[in-house]
Amino acid sequence: MRAVLQRVLRASVTVDGAVVGAIDRGLLVYLGIAPADGDAEVDWFARKVSEMRVFEGEGGRMDRSVLDADGAILVVSQFTLYADTRKGRRPSFVDAAPPEVAAPVIEHCMEALRTSGLRVEGGRFGAHMLVDAVNDGPVTILLESS
Repeated sequence: MRAVLQRVLRASVTVDGAVVGAIDRGLLVYLGIAPADGDAEVDWFARKVSEMRVFEGEGGRMDRSVLDADGAILVVSQFTLYADTRKGRRPSFVDAAPPEVAAPVIEHCMEALRTSGLRVEGGRFGAHMLVDAVNDGPVTILLESS
C-alpha cells in the first residue's frame, strides 16, 4: 500500500462534470494498492492516516492529527503510485493490484477511516477524475506499508 497525503484547505473530485467527493480542511489522500494488501495493511493505513500529526497546534508545530483538527479526508484511488520507471520511457504498472482486488481494499480503507470518527469522501474508482485541491503549507507526506 502506498499513499500520498496532502494537507488541504479544500479538495474535490469531479467525474463527468459532477462533483463526487469534496472536503474542506483535511487530508487529500492518493491511495495505491498492491496485490497482497489486505486487512493488516488496511488497519495500519487507517491508524497511520488518522493519527498522523500534520496539522498545526498552539505553538505553530505540527502536533495535531486530522482527528484533533476536526478535519475530513478525501480518498482518491491512484494505481500510478506503483509506476515502475526504471526501464524505458513508459511506466509499468505490474506492481499495482488489478481493479477487482484494489477496489474493495480502497473501500475497506475508507470504512476503516470512518470507524475512527472521520468524515470520509472518495473519488470514483476507475473513472477519469479531475482533482481540485488547495494545498495548505504545502504539506505532503509519503506513506508505504512494509
